[in-house]
Amino acid sequence: MSMWHWILLACAVAFATKFLGYAIPASYLQNPRMAHIAACMTVALLTSLTVMNTFAAGQALALDARLAALVVAAIALLLRAPFLLVVVLGAVTAALWRWVRI
Repeated sequence: MSMWHWILLACAVAFATKFLGYAIPASYLQNPRMAHIAACMTVALLTSLTVMNTFAAGQALALDARLAALVVAAIALLLRAPFLLVVVLGAVTAALWRWVRI
């Protein structure tokens, strides 16, 4: 199969998945259990993305400025800092870590 076949197949799978989401009856989606599952999946997906973006460098493990920024941001969140301050503290930490390590 050529690359275009794989791309078209991926498009078809994505369309079918989206269509199945619309085809599910509303009574299933309004179930409190489904709402709880959807909320847990969201947290799990965001956590996995954060971990992968923090610790992965290709196929190797990386302990660099991203980890320092995540630790500082987590501490700021635990101290109930406003979200904008959390983002700024994380960015400043990453910048300082990279500047000091050069």
